[in-house]
Amino acid sequence: MARFNSKAARAQPTSRVTSTGRVLRSYEGGKGRERDARSELFLLAVANFVSQQTYYESGADRDDRFARLVRTLAVEDPTWTAGLLGWLRGEGNLRTASIVGAAEYVKARLDAGATDGPSNREVVASVLRRPDEPGELLAYWTATYGRNVPKPVKRGIADAVRRLYSGKSLLKYDTASKGYRFGDILNLVHAAPDPDKPWQGELFQYALDRRHNPDTAAPPASNRVLTAHRELMALPVARRRAVVTSRGGANRLAAAGMTWEALAGWLQGPMDKAAWESVIPSMGAMALVRNLRNFDQAGVSDEVAAQVAAKISDPAEVARSRQFPFRYLAAYQHAPSLRWSYPLEQALGHSLANVPALPGRTLVLVDRSGSMWAPLSDRSELNRADAAAIFGTALAVRAADADLVEFGTTSRRLSFDEGESVLKILDRFGDLGGTDTTSAIRAHYRGQDRVLIVTDEQYAYSRHGDPTEQVPANVPVYTWNLAGYRAGHGPSGKGNRHTFGGLSDAAFRMVPLLEAARDADWPWAA
Repeated sequence: MARFNSKAARAQPTSRVTSTGRVLRSYEGGKGRERDARSELFLLAVANFVSQQTYYESGADRDDRFARLVRTLAVEDPTWTAGLLGWLRGEGNLRTASIVGAAEYVKARLDAGATDGPSNREVVASVLRRPDEPGELLAYWTATYGRNVPKPVKRGIADAVRRLYSGKSLLKYDTASKGYRFGDILNLVHAAPDPDKPWQGELFQYALDRRHNPDTAAPPASNRVLTAHRELMALPVARRRAVVTSRGGANRLAAAGMTWEALAGWLQGPMDKAAWESVIPSMGAMALVRNLRNFDQAGVSDEVAAQVAAKISDPAEVARSRQFPFRYLAAYQHAPSLRWSYPLEQALGHSLANVPALPGRTLVLVDRSGSMWAPLSDRSELNRADAAAIFGTALAVRAADADLVEFGTTSRRLSFDEGESVLKILDRFGDLGGTDTTSAIRAHYRGQDRVLIVTDEQYAYSRHGDPTEQVPANVPVYTWNLAGYRAGHGPSGKGNRHTFGGLSDAAFRMVPLLEAARDADWPWAA
């Protein structure tokens, strides 16, 4: 008789977010589970809009917890931490958290004298993906640690500057509103031009001249964007609107790197129908989505609107813009014209490309409790409750057979038809008060093959135990954490209990892996 090599002995697949076994209390008084430091940092990082108040944590407390975890793991596990930070800025698409994390990573390792793992210079360069970000990192470092910037930070920024600075980026990001202008950064980090870009020396000199001698600074003749922009700026104000309304006006604005943000100032007048129609062809998909209301208010023609609709709903453009799915819900809620509804529905679908079509029966629970209604950030009109509804609905719509449930103090099942619009289903969700996750599962679990819970995990005490205990041990429970608080609502990392996190759909790729008996690694290692 086989003693070890039996079917029952086959190891269960695991996810990386792992509980330690220590019991904590959730903010609502439920029995919570502590996670190890890597798991806590990952969940916090993917949900963290730096300096933003959440329902249970102040912005300062949240930032302190984030920085403390980064500093600890930068020394104890530098390779993992460097991987997290690079992924966070790349696929994770979270700028500020990755920049703050890189600065704290370097500071901790310099203080500890650590030399193992990825270099400080490489980590700094890995999180700088947009031309304004070298200035962001410098501003954070000097505000937090003073003006003595260490060499690894300077060298990492210099690497990024050579990669990112161009004529167009200078026009868009080197503005008087910035504390660190391009010229300041070049001086501070001593960034030499890239030898493979012969034009970069002239560009760097122009950036320095713009900063220190703006009255006499002249763009290099070899840079067509900068010279075309200078020609436009030299036009008398009275002649500028004629450029906008001329047959080749849109091409001329695009050739000069004129952004929609700068156009109103250049015209010194309103952004009317003609102004918008002249700049729309050169706008990116993200900028278009954010300005749909403005297009309607200006009376943009149906012909131009059709061009906008085609661009914002194009799968390649959606992928390139790397918009979070909830951005499309915000646009849908605030754009007055119905002509945007279907393109936004298509774009939302493309942005949820990773949501799998799960076989069998699935129970999807969406947290609509009071703590989920705080805005995602000071600049966002969206909240975690709506983000949870988007992801939960997308899962349910694509699954072979799904029960979609919203829960708070009470819970209820939401009906939907096969192939129905995700955006229309979202209108059926409500505000359900407290967080009785345990009762919601007890009321709606009826032998489904899996349970997925989209939540902040801060559930109320129940005499029946934690939410995951309500499901048989052989049935997988997947928790998608949207807030990154310290305590989880149940164990994770073993025994069919798994936790993911973040505000994009990338985590869903892990569900089919786990159900195919494959471990789900950290996203940057998968």
